[in-house]
Amino acid sequence: MSEEGVKLSSSKKKVIVIGSGPIRIGQGIEFDYSCVHCVWALQECGCEAVIVNNNPETVSTDFDTSDRLYFEPLTEEDCLNIIERETTDDLESFLGIIVQFGGQTAINLAEPLHHQGVPILGTPFDSIDLAEDRNRFERLLNELSIPKPPGRAVVATDAAAEVAAEIGYPVLVRPSYVLGGRAMEIIFNENDLYSYMTYATDVSPKKPILVDKYIFGKEVEVDVIADGKDCLIPGIMEHIERAGVHSGDSMAVYPPQTISPQVIDQITNHTLVLAKALDVVGVMNIQYVVENEQAYILEVNPRASRTVPYLSKITGVPIVGVAVRAMMGQSLAAQGYAGGLYPKRSIVTVKAPVFSFSKLTEVDIELGPEMKSTGEIMGVDTDFSRALYKAMVASGYDLPLSGSMLATIADRDKEESVEIIRGFQELGYRIYTTEGTNKFLRERGVETVYVTKLGDINEPAGIPRLMDLIINKEIDVLLNTPTGRRKTARDGIRIRRASVEHGVPCLTSLDTAAALLTALRARKEHAEFDVIAVNDYFAQ
Repeated sequence: MSEEGVKLSSSKKKVIVIGSGPIRIGQGIEFDYSCVHCVWALQECGCEAVIVNNNPETVSTDFDTSDRLYFEPLTEEDCLNIIERETTDDLESFLGIIVQFGGQTAINLAEPLHHQGVPILGTPFDSIDLAEDRNRFERLLNELSIPKPPGRAVVATDAAAEVAAEIGYPVLVRPSYVLGGRAMEIIFNENDLYSYMTYATDVSPKKPILVDKYIFGKEVEVDVIADGKDCLIPGIMEHIERAGVHSGDSMAVYPPQTISPQVIDQITNHTLVLAKALDVVGVMNIQYVVENEQAYILEVNPRASRTVPYLSKITGVPIVGVAVRAMMGQSLAAQGYAGGLYPKRSIVTVKAPVFSFSKLTEVDIELGPEMKSTGEIMGVDTDFSRALYKAMVASGYDLPLSGSMLATIADRDKEESVEIIRGFQELGYRIYTTEGTNKFLRERGVETVYVTKLGDINEPAGIPRLMDLIINKEIDVLLNTPTGRRKTARDGIRIRRASVEHGVPCLTSLDTAAALLTALRARKEHAEFDVIAVNDYFAQ
């Protein structure tokens, strides 16, 4: 149909939904899910739903999903042109735009569109800006007496060094207003900080750099729905890997398994207080780090997160639908929901990332603050260890109950690695180790087979070579925790890339290794696992 033939006026109220654009690392199909469910909820409310998105490989851009689709770039200019076209002859029916379900791409459009007078539905723009503006947000947390890791936002390299010296290394540094933890790093010394700042200012030249004290604790993630008055927390997800691994690359479990009731209460109270202070209408995501029974806020995202599809299915709360109806003026109470933490289900679910390192040929597979996963899966059971096993297998870690492991452990991780490696040995795994790891483990009663490192050319004949074990697939899994030293860091990258190229599963986090050990033990104890339709689990 020609452009002139499209009827733009109707008797219904009209809402424009801003999508997330092309799928890439950090922003994937989970936001397409949210946009589609947003459109459906708007239509159920009697509204005409118009979507702006430019990715042909999504459901949101199917011709029959929305009332009208604009397959255009997600830029200020293009969005303003679309809004003008939709409102020129029908301004009274236009309610506004929704930016909460298109990830960081949509949120980044809130400011320019707001300044052009475009009404933003849901959480007010000033609250969105407050959550994204580090200095304003820190003042709010202080007013509310909600703790956060010490740190400040800076715009100059010398200022970053001053903050780091004041709060102490290691520090977590990242640009603001970026996607998927891009350019986020843990910095251990001043030289690395100066090198980082040169790169970070290129990534986000007009925004401040955030410098925070790095807390080596347990991360917890919360999604909240609010109607401007009452707040509902559908569920809390505990990350299995400790802080320092991006939430998109970390495994997460619902309900939390190691977080105490006291800390759960802290998180619940902080979340409800903050949602009200920000006047949230719709959804919001908060990430916490827990250390010594104290929950600290790491960041707040005034939008839907990648955990929304999981929590919706797990808890039975249609998060997007409830949030959209709240934007349309229906209170949580009117929708049948009380405020506070929603009662937890009797099931246990584990979300695990999926990686495409075999196709990303020059990417180091080390897990860190910058997201690298390209997908996610979920394991479901009534027991944590069995759900964990299912998640590990589905994400590519289908290991035998006994076999061989090659371990090369950084000095700072050696003490913690002892019991994990001992556990694999007790399962029946033959442990190969390089010199430093071999000596450390043997002194603690763990017998291992010594192998040569990269570059060792004077070793006696008959000593296995590290790279040969990987290339010949003589090991079932590689455990390699990265070190900060440059020479060993380069060697580590070569070792990890070799594991990918030859199909050997590689672990770079001791937390992931401990989770895999738990899963294998569960598999050994339970010869048969129940296979139940997912809807039957959620009906429990």
